[in-house]
Amino acid sequence: MYNEYLDFAKNIALYAGKTMLEFYNDKIDLNYKEDKTVVTLVDKKINNYLIEKVKEKYKNHSVNGEEKSYNACSNYVWVCDPLDGTGMFVNHIPVFVFSLALVHNGKPIVGVVYNAIEDKMYSAVKGQGAYCNDEKISVNNKNLGDLGYKTNVEIFNNNIIDEVALIKELKVSSKISSIGSVARSCMAIATGDFSCDIFPGTEHGNCDIAASYIIVTEAGGKVTNIYGEEQRYDTDIKGAIISNGISHAKILKKVKKYII
Repeated sequence: MYNEYLDFAKNIALYAGKTMLEFYNDKIDLNYKEDKTVVTLVDKKINNYLIEKVKEKYKNHSVNGEEKSYNACSNYVWVCDPLDGTGMFVNHIPVFVFSLALVHNGKPIVGVVYNAIEDKMYSAVKGQGAYCNDEKISVNNKNLGDLGYKTNVEIFNNNIIDEVALIKELKVSSKISSIGSVARSCMAIATGDFSCDIFPGTEHGNCDIAASYIIVTEAGGKVTNIYGEEQRYDTDIKGAIISNGISHAKILKKVKKYII
């Protein structure tokens, strides 16, 4: 059954990718949400398409979308960020992806992240490993301080972490980036190119992280909230630390120093 869910998720992802590319080079009308982040017609179109397809195929499932949700009563929830990296997308910078997970009783069991620009489909099913275009992927074995250790730090205007102070300390033992799409950064962790991502997002943060959780953990990595705890992914989260697992405890210790 899980593989059927995976096929469904991949088909939604392909539609999302086609929609992104259709509008990518156009002038894009912007709207702003209450948290001052950007939302576009593309986000809404993909989110609505997912809801339509879930209603058709899995009537008893729920959808928790970053832009719109449906039927909050099910233990099976499709958690979606239709366009992760919207800020990059609207500025015609090719760092954006589609992210979708099926979460059962709070835990992701199937996940896809689709990078339409590169036509790379990252996927995972619980207990079956992680893949990119059907080739198995895995995290790297770098420890914090090793040459080539890379950390992506997401910058949020929510006063949860003092990112400036954290980056100042981290840059001694890690290369630092902030690429504008947490799901894309997490896929770099799953393939061994990055080693860690620090994500302070809370409201709708599960939409950003749910698919990455299953893909990174199936690739051998580790994902917790910013306090080092497990959490549900069918509701708002307490941020996330996503890593190759080897240096997770060290990163966590540093992050805890700068939680406001």
